[in-house]
Order: sequence, then structure tokens, then C-alpha cells
Amino acid sequence: MRSRFAAFAVEDEAYLLRTWHPTTRPARVEFERGTRWTGLEIEDVSGGSPFHTEGVVAFRAHYAHRGQPGELRERSRFTRHEGAWVYLDGVVTS
Repeated sequence: MRSRFAAFAVEDEAYLLRTWHPTTRPARVEFERGTRWTGLEIEDVSGGSPFHTEGVVAFRAHYAHRGQPGELRERSRFTRHEGAWVYLDGVVTS
């Protein structure tokens, strides 16, 4: 989760696509012009240990869009694919 947040912050599309499950991965990642990601808070985690094949991360991501602060809250699902953890999908919670 933290590495994907960092990839959004530096607009590393290749990393984001590589860490996205192939069944839900978009063709491209669209970055919002004027948005700067400023912080990440992990609120809850379930699963995701070396013994699991799935996990859920609830987080709050802080950003500034054209100087105005905001936040994105999401519950993201991750799964193992070919031995690596990848983002499957998520639900924005507010």
C-alpha cells in the first residue's frame, strides 16, 4: 500500500500498472493535474500476512489540489498474483 501511494505521489505509472491485478488493471493511469499527494494513514489491515492470499487495507490519503487540501478514504483489496501482492480493487468510503 505504501509503495503504491509513493508511486501515485511521483506519478510512476509503470509501477502502478505492474502492481495492479491483470483482471482489474486499466490500460493507463490518469493522474490529476494540480494534485500533490502529501500523506498516508493506514487505518485498518486484515489479512495480508505471509500465510494469507488476500488482504484488505483501509487508508486515508491526504492531498492538495491546486492548493486546496483534501483526502481520499478507501478500503483496498489486495491479492497474491504469481507470488507478489497486487492491488485488486477498492471502494472509496468518503
